[in-house]
Amino acid sequence: MQLPEDQLRAGHIPADVYRRLPPGTDVRRVVIVQEAPRSYTGPIVLTLVVVTGSVAVLLVIAFVAQVVASAAVAVLSATSGLTYTINRTSKRRAVSK
Repeated sequence: MQLPEDQLRAGHIPADVYRRLPPGTDVRRVVIVQEAPRSYTGPIVLTLVVVTGSVAVLLVIAFVAQVVASAAVAVLSATSGLTYTINRTSKRRAVSK
Protein backbone atom coordinates (compact mmCIF):
# COMPACT_ATOMS: atom_id res chain seq x y z
CA MET A 1 0.00 0.00 0.00
CA GLN A 2 1.84 3.03 -1.23
CA LEU A 3 -0.96 5.42 -2.14
CA PRO A 4 -3.41 6.99 0.35
CA GLU A 5 -6.27 5.64 -1.76
CA ASP A 6 -4.99 2.10 -1.18
CA GLN A 7 -4.98 2.70 2.56
CA LEU A 8 -8.54 4.02 2.48
CA ARG A 9 -9.72 1.00 0.48
CA ALA A 10 -8.05 -1.29 3.02
CA GLY A 11 -9.97 0.37 5.86
CA HIS A 12 -7.14 2.39 7.40
CA ILE A 13 -7.99 5.82 8.74
CA PRO A 14 -5.30 8.46 8.13
CA ALA A 15 -3.93 10.17 11.25
CA ASP A 16 -5.24 13.63 10.30
CA VAL A 17 -8.76 12.25 9.86
CA TYR A 18 -8.49 10.19 13.04
CA ARG A 19 -7.60 13.32 15.06
CA ARG A 20 -10.72 15.11 13.78
CA LEU A 21 -13.11 12.38 14.97
CA PRO A 22 -15.10 13.28 18.07
CA PRO A 23 -14.18 11.42 21.25
CA GLY A 24 -16.05 8.18 21.76
CA THR A 25 -16.55 7.51 18.02
CA ASP A 26 -16.51 3.85 17.05
CA VAL A 27 -13.74 3.75 14.44
CA ARG A 28 -15.16 0.54 12.94
CA ARG A 29 -18.28 2.42 11.88
CA VAL A 30 -16.49 5.37 10.26
CA VAL A 31 -17.04 5.63 6.52
CA ILE A 32 -14.68 7.77 4.47
CA VAL A 33 -16.20 9.04 1.24
CA GLN A 34 -13.83 9.78 -1.61
CA GLU A 35 -14.48 12.19 -4.45
CA ALA A 36 -14.84 10.46 -7.79
CA PRO A 37 -12.02 11.04 -10.27
CA ARG A 38 -12.66 13.70 -12.91
CA SER A 39 -14.05 12.46 -16.19
CA TYR A 40 -12.93 14.24 -19.36
CA THR A 41 -15.41 12.49 -21.66
CA GLY A 42 -18.02 15.25 -21.49
CA PRO A 43 -15.75 18.18 -22.42
CA ILE A 44 -14.11 16.18 -25.24
CA VAL A 45 -17.46 15.17 -26.74
CA LEU A 46 -18.74 18.75 -26.40
CA THR A 47 -15.66 20.08 -28.23
CA LEU A 48 -16.10 17.57 -31.05
CA VAL A 49 -19.80 18.45 -31.41
CA VAL A 50 -19.03 22.19 -31.52
CA VAL A 51 -16.28 21.75 -34.13
CA THR A 52 -18.46 19.47 -36.27
CA GLY A 53 -21.38 21.88 -36.04
CA SER A 54 -19.19 24.83 -36.99
CA VAL A 55 -17.87 23.01 -40.06
CA ALA A 56 -21.41 22.05 -41.07
CA VAL A 57 -22.63 25.64 -40.71
CA LEU A 58 -19.73 26.95 -42.81
CA LEU A 59 -20.45 24.38 -45.53
CA VAL A 60 -24.12 25.35 -45.61
CA ILE A 61 -23.23 29.05 -45.82
CA ALA A 62 -20.82 28.37 -48.71
CA PHE A 63 -23.45 26.32 -50.54
CA VAL A 64 -26.14 28.97 -50.07
CA ALA A 65 -23.77 31.71 -51.25
CA GLN A 66 -22.99 29.69 -54.38
CA VAL A 67 -26.68 29.13 -55.11
CA VAL A 68 -27.49 32.83 -54.57
CA ALA A 69 -24.63 33.90 -56.85
CA SER A 70 -25.66 31.52 -59.63
CA ALA A 71 -29.29 32.61 -59.30
CA ALA A 72 -28.27 36.27 -59.51
CA VAL A 73 -26.22 35.60 -62.65
CA ALA A 74 -29.11 33.67 -64.18
CA VAL A 75 -31.57 36.48 -63.46
CA LEU A 76 -29.23 39.17 -64.77
CA SER A 77 -28.48 37.23 -67.95
CA ALA A 78 -32.17 36.59 -68.58
CA THR A 79 -33.36 40.15 -67.97
CA SER A 80 -30.63 42.42 -69.27
CA GLY A 81 -28.62 40.20 -71.51
CA LEU A 82 -25.65 40.22 -69.16
CA THR A 83 -23.65 37.03 -69.35
CA TYR A 84 -21.00 35.60 -67.15
CA THR A 85 -18.45 33.20 -68.54
CA ILE A 86 -15.44 31.56 -67.06
CA ASN A 87 -12.46 31.56 -69.37
CA ARG A 88 -9.82 28.96 -68.76
CA THR A 89 -6.60 29.70 -70.52
CA SER A 90 -4.48 26.79 -71.56
CA LYS A 91 -0.80 26.88 -70.88
CA ARG A 92 0.46 25.53 -74.21
CA ARG A 93 3.92 26.51 -75.27
CA ALA A 94 5.14 26.49 -78.80
CA VAL A 95 7.80 23.90 -79.34
CA SER A 96 10.65 25.29 -81.42
CA LYS A 97 12.84 23.05 -83.51
